[in-house]
Amino acid sequence: MNINEIHSPADLKNLSIGQLSEVAAQLREALIEKLVVHGGHVGPNLGVVEATVALHYAFDAPKDKLVFDVSHQSYVHKMLTGRIEAFTDPAKFNDVSGYTDPKESPEYDLFSMGHTSSSISLACGLARARDLSGGNENVVAFIGDASLGGGEALEGLDNGGTLRSNFIVVVNDNQMSIAENHGALYKHLTELRESDGRSSNNIFRNFGYDYIYVDRGNDMAALIDAFQSVKDSKRPVVVHINTLKGKGLPVAVEHKEAFHWHVPFDRVTGQVSRPQGPSYFSLFAEHLLRLMKENPRVSLLTAGTPSAIGFVPELRAEAGDRFIDVGICEQDAVATAAGMARGGMRPVFGVMATFVQRAYDQISQEVAINQLPVVIVTFNGGAFGIPDETHLGWFDVPMISNIPGVLMLAPTSPKEFINMIDWAIGQTEGPVVVRCPTFPFDVPDEPWPADFDPDKYVVTHRGERVALIGEGGFYHRAVDAAAILRGKGLNPTVIKPIILSGVDAETLDTLRDYDLVMTFDDSSIDGSMGQKIAAYLSKYPVRVVCKGLPKEFLNDYSAPELMKQLGLEPTQIADEVLSILTR
Repeated sequence: MNINEIHSPADLKNLSIGQLSEVAAQLREALIEKLVVHGGHVGPNLGVVEATVALHYAFDAPKDKLVFDVSHQSYVHKMLTGRIEAFTDPAKFNDVSGYTDPKESPEYDLFSMGHTSSSISLACGLARARDLSGGNENVVAFIGDASLGGGEALEGLDNGGTLRSNFIVVVNDNQMSIAENHGALYKHLTELRESDGRSSNNIFRNFGYDYIYVDRGNDMAALIDAFQSVKDSKRPVVVHINTLKGKGLPVAVEHKEAFHWHVPFDRVTGQVSRPQGPSYFSLFAEHLLRLMKENPRVSLLTAGTPSAIGFVPELRAEAGDRFIDVGICEQDAVATAAGMARGGMRPVFGVMATFVQRAYDQISQEVAINQLPVVIVTFNGGAFGIPDETHLGWFDVPMISNIPGVLMLAPTSPKEFINMIDWAIGQTEGPVVVRCPTFPFDVPDEPWPADFDPDKYVVTHRGERVALIGEGGFYHRAVDAAAILRGKGLNPTVIKPIILSGVDAETLDTLRDYDLVMTFDDSSIDGSMGQKIAAYLSKYPVRVVCKGLPKEFLNDYSAPELMKQLGLEPTQIADEVLSILTR
């Protein structure tokens, strides 16, 4: 069968094991051909081609419910559920997202997913809904070994073990997180693999599950046997499969971490065509490594995303035990950092902006209430971060900046970024969050004052009538718009609001008689800097216009196009200012 003839899982049902294996080979080849030119999650998808075909052969979706954890391994699932052309026709490569999405297929994609460790809990909810409504469908949670270490996954495993009905958890064990796995759980999974699943020490059985181990997790016949044996089970069961991340693409097997997700690349060498210049990630990593060598109290933590904060394997090896990867467990990372700070260390937690929300309670309770000097550096925040609705990085500012006692800072240049980190590590008054820039690396370095005061804005140009206040990367938009306005005879004041968690009342009071104050947030407008400024200035007659990003889950957007749509290009800003003043 040609894979272009597959329009639903029903098209697999009458195929032999040999034919299914041929389908898997075609799917893998099509995946590689797309990934080479389009990029995406390489290793996770190549490793579960056979498992996904076997799932759809053994079970009867959409009646049977399949929930993929994170869902970054759902490409083959999409190929088998009516979206094959999005993987075989280059003109349609952008027709699907990299994650399950009910807007694409409400029948087969039950949830929009993107964060980790949630599939077991979601599937448990589906199973309870089925039982309460008298249904009889199978419910399957598919989860990787890395995701299994997350707190919600363990909570879901605990909850699911109490069910007295059909509930199937497939654990895809490829011995990898994004990077290597961390945690005692993975020693236990190793014990299960090495005993061919026969070890009497079995966490899944202890949680109340029946258990099946499939050592040949990329073998079609073995997978189908296992899945068919648990179909229509009357109690919770775990199917533990041993797979190879990146299977079928030698460079992805050899470099599993680098090819977890990858931009377009050469199939043989793995090299990318576009040049890789300096980045804020590498700047951060090299600077933190230097600080750890100089100061024995400085340590860096990550929650399973070391390369995403610049700590490639070589730097991790050099840092030794001063670099701490707790696995994909942001709550644990923040709480561990709080304990380290109380113990006299200077912990820095590097985390993607989209994932820091997973630890909101720990930032608020363990860190802020206790006023512990934990430093958190967030990455890929703002409009120019990750353009996927599940990974948006522009809700971090309204979330974190409104926690009492947390100081949130927004650097506007590479030098300022590093200086803020140094200042944050050096102070001991309380927690500091530094938002790593996502704007171009070659912006002019801003001068760093010897008497830096995080509670004070910086007036970089004093004018009259109009003030433009831009945070982080949007500061440069304010600067460029002001230059355009000066060319039109208007001399606006330009302000850099270093602090996002409060306002500089003294500086804002100087604007009381202005005609217009315009703010620019590289984050959701609601609850961010601009609204804080507008609230403060509401006692004066000055007009305040807040511009920034919407409180929406945007998907697969173009950041430059978004800037135009929101009127955030410097020329648009200048035109709007002039329009307001003449009305």
